[in-house]
Amino acid sequence: MNVLYTVLSVIFVIMALAITILVMMQEGKSAGFSGSISGIADSYFGKNKGRTMEGALEKATTILVVLFFILAIFLNCKLFK
Repeated sequence: MNVLYTVLSVIFVIMALAITILVMMQEGKSAGFSGSISGIADSYFGKNKGRTMEGALEKATTILVVLFFILAIFLNCKLFK
């Protein structure tokens, strides 16, 4: 059981670093406010944001954060102690 806990802990730390990197790679949300005022939000890129690099980063961040919290809960269970 100790080996499993160690392996999951290492994966947990790697996930934390990956989340940090993904969040830092994303653009700020302040650009979206000025874009919506000028009507850019209805453009092609506004409607297809999920297919852009920014959309992919947001999806990857969401998935990684959910997995991170599930692993955090699992690691804090009394299974390993």
